[in-house]
Amino acid sequence: MKPDKFFSEADLEAIRRATGEAEERTSGEIVPVVVGACDDYDEAAWKAAAFGALATALAAGIIYTIGGYWLGMPWLWITAPTAAGAAIGFLLARLWPGLRRAMVSLETLDLRVGRRARQAFLEEEVFATRERTGILIFLALFEKRVIVIGDEAINRAVEKHEWQDIVDRLIKGIRTGQPGPALVEAIRECGLLLEKHGVEIRPDDIDELADGLRIKDR
Repeated sequence: MKPDKFFSEADLEAIRRATGEAEERTSGEIVPVVVGACDDYDEAAWKAAAFGALATALAAGIIYTIGGYWLGMPWLWITAPTAAGAAIGFLLARLWPGLRRAMVSLETLDLRVGRRARQAFLEEEVFATRERTGILIFLALFEKRVIVIGDEAINRAVEKHEWQDIVDRLIKGIRTGQPGPALVEAIRECGLLLEKHGVEIRPDDIDELADGLRIKDR
């Protein structure tokens, strides 16, 4: 899944502008990051291959039971459908993101998104602001998940559960194919939440982290 296909040039400019405007009113530094997927999920393709093999073997057995059909070669009738089903299942999982996602448990998706989000927090140096007021908004498109991670000063001011409404609306935007406008709104809402909790901008405040959307395949 290519994340750059989800955002037009107008989206990218709107995201950059919304980030700058939110940071003009508070000392928070908002860092939006989007990845196409947090992992290759190779196990999903093999799981789909196993299901395909079982399904075609069952179908072959039913055909034989009903019609006594062996193709004249029992060994081929036993092995060929199973191998074909495995190959089809594997290829479908590789080519069809929805099937590949369905082959991965919710716990595994959550675990790998969380791990990748924490990695992005370090990679983008969200922790490196003077007042420890960095916020990561992390979007995982394949997994259709969003995580917001605040640095120390943000976490002292804002409870984790207060981000949930923002997260829920952003997820809805991704699922409906409108990640750009949804992310713009999420950034604005982050700014309003920081204002509400008194994360005030200081007279000597500077823009410490770039305002644009970071886009990565993984």
